[in-house]
Amino acid sequence: MTKPTLGVIGGSGLYQLAGLTDVHELRVDTPFGAPSDAIVKGRLGDTTLLFVPRHGRGHVHSPSHVPYRANVYALKALGATHVVSVSAVGSLVDAIAPGHLVVPSQFIDRTHGRAATFFDQGVVAHVAMGDPVCAIMANAVAEAARANGATVHTDKTYLCIEGPRFSTRAESHSWIASGAHIVGMTNAPEVFLAREAELPYATLALATDYDSWKPHGNVAVEEILAVLKHNIALAQAAIATLAASLPDVSRSAARSALTHAVMTAPDHITAEARIRYGLLLARALDG
Repeated sequence: MTKPTLGVIGGSGLYQLAGLTDVHELRVDTPFGAPSDAIVKGRLGDTTLLFVPRHGRGHVHSPSHVPYRANVYALKALGATHVVSVSAVGSLVDAIAPGHLVVPSQFIDRTHGRAATFFDQGVVAHVAMGDPVCAIMANAVAEAARANGATVHTDKTYLCIEGPRFSTRAESHSWIASGAHIVGMTNAPEVFLAREAELPYATLALATDYDSWKPHGNVAVEEILAVLKHNIALAQAAIATLAASLPDVSRSAARSALTHAVMTAPDHITAEARIRYGLLLARALDG
């Protein structure tokens, strides 16, 4: 059996992980360009961990220009078997207060212009996304956060906007009307790419503010940063707990996402496409 390896995608405020040992950096080249930064490989307790800061060290990539495909591909190539994404979000409901954590199960994509699929050249794949999050991973992430004293909300909907600006008040109210509970800028297309890569994926979202809908005034960056600092400590602790007891994801729907998804006939997949997609399609095409 493949040895469990936890991939962690860090969001705003989470640029490194405490407690890692045997640390070294890996520069990875992918068919989709370079990842956001070097992938940090180390051990957290007895678990191998791969960490990529989504925005790069120094926060140099805006939400619109994060190399989402390269990040997910690199984690896959380096052997990730589980992926948790840490993201700062705004709350769209009273019950999710700043400082609370959210493990969403659904996503609404309101971004534009981002490369939203791996399969854009030479291979057509229609991957089911009805339930884009791995339920096994989501449950494990929520329990790990609760074990460290966090208030955690589950089965919520994350609406992803383009950014980098925050929502207008009218937009914020429209997000609420759509049924979303939290709003962020980075988990689409990341969640969809993880499913295309057959990686069991879950988000740990850190609520920093009430977005613009609540009559508390405009979102203030300094207030967000203060809450974010508190949330990052909770996220670090939750990741350590999760790494100590990774769930069995052998029955995750993510593991077989490409089984019936590839529409292109094998004899019409060119040598170039096989090179581009070999890592992703090896199981689906070759059994």
